Amino acid sequence: LFLQFVFHSYTTGFTLVNGNGTLKAEGDVIQNKQILCSLGAIPYAACVGALPLVFMNRYTLKSSLTQFVVRNILPAPLLGLMSAFTVAVVRSPEFEYGIEVMDRNGKVVGVSQKAGEKAVKETALSRGALFGATFLVPNVLTYFLQRAKLVKRPHALTAVRMLLITSVLAGMLPVSLSLFPQLGEIKRADLEPEILSATEETELFYNRGI
Repeated sequence: LFLQFVFHSYTTGFTLVNGNGTLKAEGDVIQNKQILCSLGAIPYAACVGALPLVFMNRYTLKSSLTQFVVRNILPAPLLGLMSAFTVAVVRSPEFEYGIEVMDRNGKVVGVSQKAGEKAVKETALSRGALFGATFLVPNVLTYFLQRAKLVKRPHALTAVRMLLITSVLAGMLPVSLSLFPQLGEIKRADLEPEILSATEETELFYNRGI
């Protein structure tokens, strides 16, 4: 639970700092709302992430299949899901209040809630894919290495697992960042009426955030 709390505290803080910059100019009320959302998202995500292990230990589930699923399979998709969840919660004011959309020349045309929703969804999906894959692949590979008795010593197994996590993270980081472009595009027809009347551009752009 403590490690989950530390992990989600870091990623939530990163999300808070690296979101779209539109809301930072809107005053302290919105920023305070984001901070409150962050404080609620962190313990919730930590508790959900730790729940499978707590449940298994509480009810002493000892079968090998249960141990494999709970220890090696379930934590990774839960971590990816909770990572996406924290992004959506922390940046929820972006699709509530909207973010700036620009034309091809970088001129701000207006503030769009639909662009904000699209930016948050894309960032949440990329974050979930990053951490879900980063922890799922090493867990499964480590389990089969252990079953095949290719690595026998616990310390060596831990070192191999950390090496696998580092390698997969290094590979997944550029993949997750490239899933959606940093400068996102949205069709003019998908925007609000007030923006439609402000420009004739067929495609507009927004900063997705990280």
